[in-house]
Amino acid sequence: MNFKVGVGKSDFEALRKSNNYYVDKTAIMYELVEETDHQVTLFTRPRRFGKTLMMSMMSSFFSIRKESRDLFKGLKITEHNEFCRKWMNQYPVLFISFKDAEAGEFGAAYEK
Repeated sequence: MNFKVGVGKSDFEALRKSNNYYVDKTAIMYELVEETDHQVTLFTRPRRFGKTLMMSMMSSFFSIRKESRDLFKGLKITEHNEFCRKWMNQYPVLFISFKDAEAGEFGAAYEK
């Protein structure tokens, strides 16, 4: 199977459906829920290191408004059957990204 490199793509669903190369980071969802006791998790990475893609992946997994079993087929998270049954597409998700709020001054960024 030929995979394409989707440079700059930050939408998990679009990335998976377009057959782009994807480094599987789905196991982090299992670790965050089952192996930590955090109430809040902050993902800090430099620009262009996949923060929005990570949030998009998590939204696709947890959101009650989606049916995403096919998106996750073959990925690491599906090895945890009970976890997927309990968590996949079961919860309301609020997704906010500031990646497009780039401007030369605060007022202009605030408007975006």
